[in-house]
Amino acid sequence: MDGSHAGTEWGALLARRDASGRPLSGPLAPLFAPLLAPPGAADGCLVVGRLAQTLDGRIATLSGSSQWIGGRGDILHTHRLRALCHAVVVGAGTVRHDDPLLTTRECAGPSPVRVVLDAERRLGPERRVFEGGGPPTLLACAEDTSGPDRLGAAEVVRLPRDPTVGGLHLPALLRALASRGLTRVFVEGGGVTVSRFLAAGCLDRLHVTVAPVLLGSGIPAFTLPEAARIADGMRFAWTPHALGADMLFDIALDRARPAVCA
Repeated sequence: MDGSHAGTEWGALLARRDASGRPLSGPLAPLFAPLLAPPGAADGCLVVGRLAQTLDGRIATLSGSSQWIGGRGDILHTHRLRALCHAVVVGAGTVRHDDPLLTTRECAGPSPVRVVLDAERRLGPERRVFEGGGPPTLLACAEDTSGPDRLGAAEVVRLPRDPTVGGLHLPALLRALASRGLTRVFVEGGGVTVSRFLAAGCLDRLHVTVAPVLLGSGIPAFTLPEAARIADGMRFAWTPHALGADMLFDIALDRARPAVCA
């Protein structure tokens, strides 16, 4: 939880959440101010992706265990991103393995609209995000997938499929969210979902926490087409921020796509 001093700083920043154009200051401003800037993309959204990984680039063990790679500072940061954003997006695999609530339990601030990507509608209504009583949930599925217009308490949003890589067409998802006023979008995971946003050129920023942990095996953080040469990799500038024992890297992508995905 926030300490009293940190909580005061966070409260001041949170008050600027929807105050467009007002300058930010204070210790939290260098990390969070870019997320509160006006969107620069044509779809009207500002999209931040987020992963926590081990030093050797794993986000979970091979069995899917991922709680918790990061420490308390990393958990707080994730909840703060939820509070600053209008929508939090996760893939079906994250819901299946972790059954998350995706609320802001660790900090002050509103819980975002929850958006679950499940192109084939394989998830059942027993998952907690589909129960009533919490923030609204949208279930995004492929437009050619049959089923009712609700799953539990969640509203179903039908989208076209991506014609090249499969899954849902992410630019269409962002347009659908913007039409609902959900223009600050937090892609929380998992690795495949964040990788698809990256490959589609749909990320404005990327927050990656590296924890001082070595697994030696497990699920990789990013899944992209194979690069034949080091020069084919995606290089970028980053800004480090200490989160206790962990290190957070804030990366400005500005909708750039890896060369292997172009």
